[in-house]
Amino acid sequence: MRIAIPRETAPREKRVALVPETVARLVKAGFQASVERGAGLAAGHTDEAYRTTGATLTDDFAACVSGADVVLKVREPSPEEVTAIPEGALLLGLLGRGEDAAQMERYRARRLGVFSLHTLPRISRAQKMDALSSMASCAGYKAVLLAANASGKFFPLLMTAAGTVAPARVLVLGAGVAGLQAIATARRLGAVVEAFDVRPAVKEEVQSLGASFVEMQLGDAGVGAGGYAKEMDEQRNELIRQTIAGRLPNTDIVISTAAIPGRRAPLLIAADAVAKMKPGSVIVDLAADSGGNCALTRPDQTVVAHSVTILCPLDLAASLATHASQMYSRNLYELLLHLAKDAKLALDFSDEITKGCCLTYDGRGAAELATAGRSA
Repeated sequence: MRIAIPRETAPREKRVALVPETVARLVKAGFQASVERGAGLAAGHTDEAYRTTGATLTDDFAACVSGADVVLKVREPSPEEVTAIPEGALLLGLLGRGEDAAQMERYRARRLGVFSLHTLPRISRAQKMDALSSMASCAGYKAVLLAANASGKFFPLLMTAAGTVAPARVLVLGAGVAGLQAIATARRLGAVVEAFDVRPAVKEEVQSLGASFVEMQLGDAGVGAGGYAKEMDEQRNELIRQTIAGRLPNTDIVISTAAIPGRRAPLLIAADAVAKMKPGSVIVDLAADSGGNCALTRPDQTVVAHSVTILCPLDLAASLATHASQMYSRNLYELLLHLAKDAKLALDFSDEITKGCCLTYDGRGAAELATAGRSA
């Protein structure tokens, strides 16, 4: 089976789908690999490092994917790239949830088997493939570094000859993977941290990291399928906003990570609440790509309002390209081995992982294939 690792061309993207270490393991397992020149440079991996794995180096995307059975990507391929992928090949990556109708039609026209890590089911068997958690961990870590850089304050308590410097106070909104990593990073830097989440079950995780949990009497109203947060009614949302607004005047840094899969991010910080924050405070909104948790968020911009700096980064994991690629490569490797046994395609659409990740195959959706009981 021939796999292709092309160079990523999306804006801000520096990651690579497979690092040389993973390519070497696959070649040893019987796969043939082609790598586009320069694919790993932004992530710290030279062409020579790929050459020593036994992979073939190619000059452009079309040459890289020519004859490939599986194309491994980080981000969605462009329309032009889709047309270059061999008809009937598999395409694996962080490829959305099927919401782009035009792109889905392009995939079906080429009869591509498209498997997206965005739709990986949250089950124990799939943990090693969980790229969303890997990338969220990167984003949560980097968000705190961005906040520390933008803030005019130290994070830790300092005892100096000039007197005592109080620690920064950090509020983390959302205690998923990104939020928990943000808590851990802020605590390692010495900040006083508190966190809020609509799911009461995460309280112990927050406290285990040394942060305090902001309590609200929501019960399990915010808990959706698979343990994810779910959208709530406006009355509860307003109560949440008021609770958060009450804590902002004493907060130096806000790291906002709240998201609902496939939906607009919940609005947690109103514009008038920002106005009540101390001058020099910082908000890092990791939900910027899905509408933002702050009313003043503008995706991929830095907004200054009421002397508060609001950072609205996109694709933050890509800025940690070396380790993000290493983690993503391991996730993708596990998915590939799940779909291809002994370097041969072995698709079973009755399997929860295969069915859950599949956006389209042979012009049809995974649900149709599962109903038909088809394997390939």
